[in-house]
Amino acid sequence: MNNEQILSIFTQTGALLNGHFQLTSGLHSNQYFQCAKVLQYPQHTERLCSQIVSHFRETKVDVVIAPAMGGIVVGQEVGRQLGVRTMFTERKDGTMQLRRGFEIREGESVLVCEDVVTTGGSVFEVMKIVDERGGNVVGVGYIVDRSGGRVRFGDNIAQVATLHMDVVTYKPEACPLCEQKMPIDKPGSRPNKQ
Repeated sequence: MNNEQILSIFTQTGALLNGHFQLTSGLHSNQYFQCAKVLQYPQHTERLCSQIVSHFRETKVDVVIAPAMGGIVVGQEVGRQLGVRTMFTERKDGTMQLRRGFEIREGESVLVCEDVVTTGGSVFEVMKIVDERGGNVVGVGYIVDRSGGRVRFGDNIAQVATLHMDVVTYKPEACPLCEQKMPIDKPGSRPNKQ
């Protein structure tokens, strides 16, 4: 699938929203990708995640890990298609943690999955957890790259997104939508940064 076909799926499922949004990163934007609205349809999830899987099919992957909430469905489907263990991290007291008895073993090859990347903050946090436990991040796969390719997870880290968008973001103090007094929506799954 190309960008246009994927964007069409987002539009058909109501997952591409237009308006005034405060992103989890604290930045503002006139567009928001609510991936959950696409991922509620197994056929879309399978097709979108298969593009990530095809990129890493020849890479040794022992485990797939994803940050909660948004990345869980992506990680689970990628892990299913690769036939490997799948786990997730979650926030407790504002800190990303590996809980629920999940373990990354020394030397394991780990693929990090996410739904949407704007600044890459959650992915970097997950990568740190993998590193602290002796795992080896072999790649990062995600559905939407909102950064226009600007976010890089390391020189030796393979990364792939199924949809590339260069979505405009604004710092709150320089947001023209705020200047227009346009109501703001905060649709993310965790509290936004201030």
